Amino acid sequence: RKRADDGPVRLGFTVSKKVGNAVERNRVRRRLREIVRLLGPNCMQSGHDYVLVGRRAALKLPFARIAEEFAGALRRLQAGRNGNTGSR
Repeated sequence: RKRADDGPVRLGFTVSKKVGNAVERNRVRRRLREIVRLLGPNCMQSGHDYVLVGRRAALKLPFARIAEEFAGALRRLQAGRNGNTGSR
């Protein structure tokens, strides 16, 4: 979501209790944080907020596949922004 300022990227991570117990939720959260760290801040636009929602599937999918899917989601998001002329 675009903010009114051009400040640094802000990230939020959420993993509900439906994912599992605290150990499993923390594992999902750690995997998501590591993916963001590996991709680097250049993949995301400043002045935007990003919220990553952890799902139970993140416990069983290979790390590389989760990283690929996240990178693909960012590419689709960027493509949508470039072609979108609406006001958001």
